Amino acid sequence: MNWHEKVVLITGGTGSFGKKFVEVMLREVHPAKLIIFSRDELKQHEMRAAGFDDPSLRYFIGDVRDEGRLRRAMNGVHIVVHAAALKQVPACEYNPNEAILTNIIGGRNVIEAALDNSVERVMALSTDKAVNPVNLYGATKLAAEKLFVQSNAYAGGKGTRFACVRYGNVVGSRGSVVPVFLQQRDSGTVTITDERMTRFWLSLEQGVRFTVGCIEQMQGGEVFVPKIPSMKVVDLARAIAPGCTIQRIGIRPGEKLHEVLVSEDEARHTIEMPDRYVVQPPEDLWFGHSWSQQGKPLAEGFTYASDNNTRWLSPEEIGEFIRPFEAQAAKGA
Repeated sequence: MNWHEKVVLITGGTGSFGKKFVEVMLREVHPAKLIIFSRDELKQHEMRAAGFDDPSLRYFIGDVRDEGRLRRAMNGVHIVVHAAALKQVPACEYNPNEAILTNIIGGRNVIEAALDNSVERVMALSTDKAVNPVNLYGATKLAAEKLFVQSNAYAGGKGTRFACVRYGNVVGSRGSVVPVFLQQRDSGTVTITDERMTRFWLSLEQGVRFTVGCIEQMQGGEVFVPKIPSMKVVDLARAIAPGCTIQRIGIRPGEKLHEVLVSEDEARHTIEMPDRYVVQPPEDLWFGHSWSQQGKPLAEGFTYASDNNTRWLSPEEIGEFIRPFEAQAAKGA
């Protein structure tokens, strides 16, 4: 793909993923134009002030709930990355209508606007919480995944293709536990919900690079899942706050002990690649199934969960992940 000739739009462009995506695009990819679509004028101003002022950038104020605004923003756009979402689990539980309007109806609006503008490729960001969801946030992301996968059937001869990337917890992103532990260690006590809890883990940079690579390779209808390491949350707490007391407070409503990225049912139509799993689309789609020629099928009963992972972060690797955030916390002190 020749990114230099492409106009790219990212929804939620002022969020943690969005800013890192823009940074990587400007530093390495250099698209013809990069449109930052978000609803917060202050965050857009702060991005400009932080140095995101390249001539290729366009700041577009709008909400994914507004289909008309999305349609206008996507005029002439080739590639869309849909990162806008309400993602705080407690906030989604308390405000279910708002979560549905942004995460499901907003996704539907992105799809309709992309189809109407003959956008070439649309990549939506999903989460491990969409697999066997136990909270509303996960349920809305599951619904959004279904929308994006099945919307390939509506493209007809226009050639618009939709796919998803699904991965686990991002170190230091909005809602990450890392800043919480950094704050708590000054008190001598850090709180965890359960000593057994495990999570998938990757950095923002890894998430962005994985997404960019999947955009380049997508056929339409796939859900791309990276092979990423797991870690115990208690090990993270010990790495950030060595010597502190660890207090167990119990699992919160809507929280899992372990996360799943590929379920047993999905595994039947998933292909394993060296660095990822590709959940192929349903059989009624006429493309997106050639991955079986490149990888291998999964064994019967396979699941990809944070507690049965073959790759675990060592204490040293956890330290590498958190070092930038410790330095940032030290600057703010």
